[in-house]
Amino acid sequence: MTQIDLTGRTVLVTGGAQGLGEGMARALADSGGRVVVADLQDEAGGTLAKSLGEQHGFVHLDVTDDASWTAAVAETVERFGGLDVVVNNAGVEVTQLLVDTEPDDVRRMLEVNLLGTMLGIKHAFRAMRPGGAAGRGGAVINVASVAATIAFPSIGGYSATKSGVDRLTRVAAMESGKLGYGVRVNCVYPGLVPTAMGQKLAVETAGLGLFESPEAAVGAVVELTPSGRLGEVADIADAVAFLASDAARFVNGAGLPVDGGMGM
Repeated sequence: MTQIDLTGRTVLVTGGAQGLGEGMARALADSGGRVVVADLQDEAGGTLAKSLGEQHGFVHLDVTDDASWTAAVAETVERFGGLDVVVNNAGVEVTQLLVDTEPDDVRRMLEVNLLGTMLGIKHAFRAMRPGGAAGRGGAVINVASVAATIAFPSIGGYSATKSGVDRLTRVAAMESGKLGYGVRVNCVYPGLVPTAMGQKLAVETAGLGLFESPEAAVGAVVELTPSGRLGEVADIADAVAFLASDAARFVNGAGLPVDGGMGM
């Protein structure tokens, strides 16, 4: 049986300075990978990378900017001798009812959640494909959301962008296969996790009058979840490590729910 062992592989995690991204970075490092934390938060990202150990590092990255991706991937390949896994985790969520849609908020979610993931795939493919700077294939893991599979009020824009990540994942897997890139592309659908983003959602949905309190909002989510609890950062991080490893070598173009059954 193949173990989850990423020894010798370089893994770039976007939005890796905090929340789910931090958990993913730690799990991937624990699995033996050389982790590159990629984020706009230079201080937090650099501190996390140092805490992981000498073989790990930090690169500044704005996922919405093509030139920033070019620089971050080039630095990663030069400093760590390659690039084998890209985790497109960076994301933003704005809670608002559809009748209160603010175009600038939606554009921001589209840019970070969808365009940012698309650019991550672009630069992963260019580096990992035959003849690329790394050139030995690899894996891309995109972070979608249970919001892509359920109808939850007040997150219409976020749900739409994460549904786009799901479709993009499958198209990317097909393109990689047809063009012989040797890069597997999958995504995960995290359930609600009490990170800063998850806590913010509970507070804001209550503020909109959808629930009596943030606690009631959380209770409603738990009630919809067969496993009977919220997710934990480690639940999502372990799934990402699995998809990055050879244990998932024949898993491609798939979406893996890590939501306790909420989106079934």
